[in-house]
Amino acid sequence: MTRIRRGYIARRRRKKIRLFASSFRGARSRLTRTIIQQKIRALVSSHRDRDRQKRDFRRLWITRINAVIRENGISYRYSIFIHNLYKKQLLLNRKILAQIAILNKNCLYMISNEIIK
Repeated sequence: MTRIRRGYIARRRRKKIRLFASSFRGARSRLTRTIIQQKIRALVSSHRDRDRQKRDFRRLWITRINAVIRENGISYRYSIFIHNLYKKQLLLNRKILAQIAILNKNCLYMISNEIIK
């Protein structure tokens, strides 16, 4: 019986999977089944952590804004500040407010004073 040469499709698929796992350690970068399992796990983690990253950044921005507002001397809270922003129709998102709070505190003080009046 003569030898039959296999096609290249399966080899190409495994090679593509191995390229994904080239940075993994040990069997997770060498064995095909383990690589597939690890790839699924990595993609699940990255999908989950993208949502978590959005949550964490929002918390960070709120904390920064709140810290600078309370530093102002007036007993002024973050929730009241945001509520007054919406009442005055000043549409600044939390990311921008946090950058203003870090880079230019006087500007945030001016915004908060305008809102109070």
